[in-house]
Amino acid sequence: MQTDPTDLQRVWNDCLSLIRSSVTKQSFKTWFEPIVPLKLQDNELKIRVPSQFFYEWLEERYYPLIRKALAEILGQEVRLSYSICADDDSLPTPNPASSTRESPGSEDAAMIDRFHSNFTQGPVVTDSFLASQRVATIPVQAYGRMKGSLPAFKSSLNPRYTFENFIKGDSNQLARAAALAVANNPGGTSFNPLVVYGGVGLGKTHLIQAIGNQVLHQHKAKRVFYVSSEKFTVDFVNAIQRDTINEFSNFYRSMDLLIVDDIQFFAGKEKTQDSFFHTFNTLHQLGRQIVLSSDKTPKELEGLDERLVSRFQWGLTADIQPPDLETRIAILQKKSEEDKIELPQDVLEFVAANVTSNIRELEGCLIGLLAKASLENKEVNLDLAKEVVQTVVGNVKFHITIEGIQRSVCEFFDIAEDLVRAKTRKQEIVNARQIAMYLAKELTNSSLKTIGLHFGGRDHSTVIHAYQTVEDQMKSAPKFRDTVAQIRKKIELAAR
Repeated sequence: MQTDPTDLQRVWNDCLSLIRSSVTKQSFKTWFEPIVPLKLQDNELKIRVPSQFFYEWLEERYYPLIRKALAEILGQEVRLSYSICADDDSLPTPNPASSTRESPGSEDAAMIDRFHSNFTQGPVVTDSFLASQRVATIPVQAYGRMKGSLPAFKSSLNPRYTFENFIKGDSNQLARAAALAVANNPGGTSFNPLVVYGGVGLGKTHLIQAIGNQVLHQHKAKRVFYVSSEKFTVDFVNAIQRDTINEFSNFYRSMDLLIVDDIQFFAGKEKTQDSFFHTFNTLHQLGRQIVLSSDKTPKELEGLDERLVSRFQWGLTADIQPPDLETRIAILQKKSEEDKIELPQDVLEFVAANVTSNIRELEGCLIGLLAKASLENKEVNLDLAKEVVQTVVGNVKFHITIEGIQRSVCEFFDIAEDLVRAKTRKQEIVNARQIAMYLAKELTNSSLKTIGLHFGGRDHSTVIHAYQTVEDQMKSAPKFRDTVAQIRKKIELAAR
């Protein structure tokens, strides 16, 4: 049921009375007198404001005050919605530069007129007082004129960064799954924004750009843009210098999918953060997809406005960890296949076992290996790999493989290698198999699953049982312990 116009004005006047006592006379005249109450219905009060900037300024500076007044007059459950009507000449336009205590600084005042953008048709729904976070919604038609006038542009995506050549592993499983969900339904999942975080060189940039490339490939969105936080800052500074803030804002706020890399570099840049805050709000309100990357979780980022950090946590935050051994081997295999080069398995395993910090260093080591082989006309083998890896990581680890362990154990017990992978339950074979499994877990970085697969496809629980059995026997039987130690020493010497 809608409130009578007379009652509506009375309610709004009561709210203004409370607000007037908390702001200066000039601020009240500038920011509250131009507001027109439109209707009060179903616990929602709709008001009309002169411009998009006016709305943003109220939200940013006066939200707690307005909330307190409405809650006192209408109750805690009331909602507030806005109708932005900059083209209505009957409405007064505030002059923020004339405000006193609550007015913006001189730099802000100089840009106010340029913030009165032309994408100001349609209602804005915001501020449920029951919600812990405020979400505003601007209908897509509000941007009709602005988007129609924008020129074509390049997405800045690297076409090589796709899901097809992004190696999936336990270290990135959640982030990849979330990225794929976003790519298949941009703006249509609860992962908005999607924040991917992790250390240097772990594939964050690859993954977030893969989203953009797939969205463009599937024609799920027309306007997709990738930008680093540093480039966004440079664009913003240039826009101020060239007096093109309006064009800058319109461009970024017109995107269907905006991908921003390394948001940690927004730290300490207050005006850039403020600009991105409003860009984020607009895109999120429109249901557009936002994808971000960072070296830490949003709450761990220092030097960022609390408003931004709060919004970064609205969606999903997924991490990428350093890849495990199997994933590192898979990355090297994929890279060598792309370069149409076949590398020996022992070389791949050796490089993957020694270069563990990040993917970028791993690929760099492979490039160095191939370059050295080509320039010096040498065969790519284990000895050459040791030379190259030595220059990258310093002291290299022993090159120990599960196959090498199986070979050494079977030679020691004088049995055929294929028997430790067979189904036989003969006691001497079972003993050898369990010792080999134990040493594989001790001397390699392979997962329990991988070790089990090397022993005839056995389950990881079998590996755990074997490891525990050997440990128990080593504690109770000195002769057995000496046998295992002897085999271990032989394996380590062979790997040097």
